[in-house]
Amino acid sequence: MVSFLVEHKGFWSPARKRSVYLGILLILLSIMIQITLGHYSERRAVLAPYANDLFLDNLPVVNLDFMIVGGAIVLWVLSIWLLVTRPRYLLFGIKAIALYIICRSFFITLTHLGPYPRGFLPGPNNIGYGFYQLFTFQGNYFFSGHTGFPFLMAMVFWDNKFWRRFFLAAAVVFGAAVLLAHVHYSIDVFAAPFIVYGVYVITQKVFPEDFAVLEGA
Repeated sequence: MVSFLVEHKGFWSPARKRSVYLGILLILLSIMIQITLGHYSERRAVLAPYANDLFLDNLPVVNLDFMIVGGAIVLWVLSIWLLVTRPRYLLFGIKAIALYIICRSFFITLTHLGPYPRGFLPGPNNIGYGFYQLFTFQGNYFFSGHTGFPFLMAMVFWDNKFWRRFFLAAAVVFGAAVLLAHVHYSIDVFAAPFIVYGVYVITQKVFPEDFAVLEGA
């Protein structure tokens, strides 16, 4: 608690308060967009054929529901906690997350593929499944949020060696998990870091003042 107060003491100028309010509005808007377009993509995917995939055609199917559902929720909560307790990362981080969600929401509407026929879809027996299901929908494949989100967090916390390595490792672990469970196509996983890096750079250009705060300027 003391360290939390120290981090926030003297940080919140009027301009930075306005910036975080804008970030919160963008997050809320992005979630609304994701839910709306996620449902649309899910409806289209039900009618769409599946595609052959070099990795999925050759990998064994492994039930990793606990990782895909529970692990994702833990990662979301951890990321929020890190941003809230480290305001230097908060201003830029929440805007990067909002643009990331909006970008992914747009991508999932473009090409509709059905689920791969051999796979373990997350089920209601998982702890936190109801909460997970509010924001994640079947057929929302390209690009993989399980891979992309931790990679984005690694970019945001790049100057912190521990968290950079942690989030990069998480991106690899989650990418492997969704492939082994056959809940994502391989292109969803391997394309995610490249698209996310683009989102990160765009956020720098759109919000240069927040990026300067992130860099400690």
